[in-house]
Amino acid sequence: MAEEELKMEEGGKRSKLIIIIIAVAVLIVGGGSAYYFLMGDDDNAMSVVAGEPAVQGNEGGGSALVKTGTAMYVAMPRPFVFNVPGTNRDRLVEIKVQLMMRGSDNEEQAKMHIPLIEGTLLKIFSTANADDLATEAGKIAIRDSALKEVQKTMLDVSGNQTVEEVLFTGFVMQ
Repeated sequence: MAEEELKMEEGGKRSKLIIIIIAVAVLIVGGGSAYYFLMGDDDNAMSVVAGEPAVQGNEGGGSALVKTGTAMYVAMPRPFVFNVPGTNRDRLVEIKVQLMMRGSDNEEQAKMHIPLIEGTLLKIFSTANADDLATEAGKIAIRDSALKEVQKTMLDVSGNQTVEEVLFTGFVMQ
């Protein structure tokens, strides 16, 4: 009877040892895989000064502008609410807008000129048509024209375009 208990203890120790070995192997393989995938490839890394764009060549022989730096967002304080004409009836539109720029200097410029930017956006939005705004292409077109006009206005006032993107964070049409 004592011999059977001794054999059972040895078998239990072996199975525990096998389980521990398997667990350690899984941790080593999993940790190595995570390290490989998360660390990335340092051969293509570029040293970039924050806030300055970096130029990286592409396969076509030309160079593409890669924008770097921390993106900052300035929300317009009020949503834009306006009427737009349509073929069947007029519609009421509400658009919430945020401006994206890079660098704290551009952020300060945008915050300082919010009333001017709001006026420019209202001018662009007032040219809209309800039938165009009902489609995705129409929304993209008005957003692109808003970006061009805001950049032109900021270039006139501050000497640089300041704004990189005009983003619609809310869009409701009734």
